[in-house]
Amino acid sequence: MPENPPRILLVEDDSSLGYLLTEYLQLKELSVTWVTDGKKALDKLASNSFDLAVLDVMMPEMDGFALAAHMKRLHPGLQFIFLTARSMKVDVLKGFSLGAVDYLKKPIDEEELVVRIKALLSRIARPRAQSAPEEVYLLGRYRFNHRNQELEIMGETRHLTSRENELLQYLVHRRNQLCSHKEILMALWGRHDYFNKKSLNVFITHLRKYLEKDPDIRIENVHGQGFILKTGEEGA
Repeated sequence: MPENPPRILLVEDDSSLGYLLTEYLQLKELSVTWVTDGKKALDKLASNSFDLAVLDVMMPEMDGFALAAHMKRLHPGLQFIFLTARSMKVDVLKGFSLGAVDYLKKPIDEEELVVRIKALLSRIARPRAQSAPEEVYLLGRYRFNHRNQELEIMGETRHLTSRENELLQYLVHRRNQLCSHKEILMALWGRHDYFNKKSLNVFITHLRKYLEKDPDIRIENVHGQGFILKTGEEGA
């Protein structure tokens, strides 16, 4: 295993599956901390840092959705994947609305899980390296701190989730330009499909709400094509 392998928090109440996934992911040079319920996961997060969390949805006492809501509030920078046997569209969309970056249905294909994890880890690392020269952006009355995942206006600070942070930076870099659904999805999600497009729409809604205090800043929808972050700085 590498000297500093990526750190994965696995939250899975099925002992057989939890053991299997832990062993397999460690064979693939990932450092895995496995816990069996949401409370234990929050305890681990309070004293440890992780690069990615993999959450089962169906768990007793605190299900994966409730755990994700706590994580979003307490650890907004931590990205997470849902694992679930539930295949209803409403559950998938709920997972994305909570900030999930991916959603795998059981039974889990271990090889696919590893591919998804490593693709996500590479996208987490790549924006940080690319954005190093410019981490703070002035956006109308807003101050967007990409490094700290913060959006500030009039003394108020909102902490963004990792996905909100990535999406806003993508739009800021292309302000006043049309960004197609496909371009955004391939850059940030790595896949262009129905569920990820629905997820993108959820995060666009979040950002619109966050930016509503400056009427000169808005995200316009171009029907059937994509989005434009309008800043009043044409040609910027």
